[in-house]
Amino acid sequence: MKEVTVYDIAKEAKVSVATVSRVLNGTAPVKDTTRARIEAIIQKHQFQPNALARSLIKKETGIIGVILPDITNPFFPEVFSGAEQEAQKTGHNFFLCNSMGNYAKESEFLNIMQEKRVDGILFMGGRINLKECDPLLVQEVVEHANKIPLVLINGSLKNADLTRVVTDEYAGAVSAVQHLIELGHREIGFIGGENHMTTTSIKIRAFRKTLREAGLPIREEWILPDSFSVDSGRQQMEKLLKLPAKPTAVMCVNDFTAIGAIKTAIENGLKIPDDLSIVGFDDIPLAHHVIPELTTVSQQANELGCTAVKLLRRLMNKEKVKKRTSLEPQLIIRQSTARLQ
Repeated sequence: MKEVTVYDIAKEAKVSVATVSRVLNGTAPVKDTTRARIEAIIQKHQFQPNALARSLIKKETGIIGVILPDITNPFFPEVFSGAEQEAQKTGHNFFLCNSMGNYAKESEFLNIMQEKRVDGILFMGGRINLKECDPLLVQEVVEHANKIPLVLINGSLKNADLTRVVTDEYAGAVSAVQHLIELGHREIGFIGGENHMTTTSIKIRAFRKTLREAGLPIREEWILPDSFSVDSGRQQMEKLLKLPAKPTAVMCVNDFTAIGAIKTAIENGLKIPDDLSIVGFDDIPLAHHVIPELTTVSQQANELGCTAVKLLRRLMNKEKVKKRTSLEPQLIIRQSTARLQ
C-alpha cells in the first residue's frame, strides 16, 4: 500500500503544500472551510508526517546529529543523557555517531548528517581535542557549521570561532591538586592522558603550576602520560611503583586511569588511601561504586549536554549566542584520598 505524503494531502484537498503545512503546524491562519477539508483528509488517511515530510513542511527534520569519540567511556553517554533530556522538550531525536576518535569517520559522519539534513550537530572528542589540528580538518568543520548549526562540547578548533560549551578543566585540575596538598601531601605524581590531546596538556599544566605555587617539587619521573584507559592506569602505576622514590599521592587524567591505578596499587600490597591517595577526573557513574569510592572532579557531564542543546537550539533559531560557555567543575571527595599519616 502506497504511503500517503504531504503532497498527496495537498493534491486531494486541491491546495498547496504550504497550506497543508499551515494546518499541520498552526503557523498561519487558514480559511475554516479549507482547514476542515484538509483535516478530514488527514484523518481519513491517518496521516503522520515523517522526518522527510517535516523537513519539507517546516524546513527541519527534528533530528540532531551527535558525534562522540567512544561510546564505551561512561563520560560521553552521561553528556548525551543530558542532551537527550533537554532535546525532549522540543521533540528532537538524535542521530548518534561513534567515531572512535577516527578523523576520517568524523568526516564521513559530517557528510551523512548534511545529507540527512539534520537540524543541528553536537561534536565531542576527536579532532576538537587535538593540540595541533590539521587546518583541513578544521576547515571541514567550519564549512559544515556554515550550513548547519553546530556546537563543540569540551573542545575547540584553532581560529575557527565556533560555538562551544566547556567545563573548566584547568580549574578542576587545580582543585584536585590543592585537595591533595591540603591533606598534607608534598610528593605528588600524575598518571594518564595523551600528550597530543588538549585535555592532557591542560591538566598537566595546571598540575605543574599548582605545585610550583605551593613551593613543592615537580618530579618529572612521576609524570607518566600514556592514554585514557583502565589498562593505561594499571601500566603507569606499575612503572611508578618500581621507582626508587615514590609519591604519596597521584592525580589521574580521568576516572578510568584512576581505577586502573588503584587496582594495581592494591595488587602490590598498598592500602588506598592509607599508603597512597588517588584522585580521578570526570566523576563517571562507576566512580562511587569502586572500592574505595573514588575522589574525583565532576565535569558536570549531564549539564554539559543539556547546555549544549540549549545553545544549539538558539543557533537553530538564528539567535545570537556567545562563542564560549564555561561550566564550573566540582571536586567530589570520597574514600580514595586521606590526610598524610
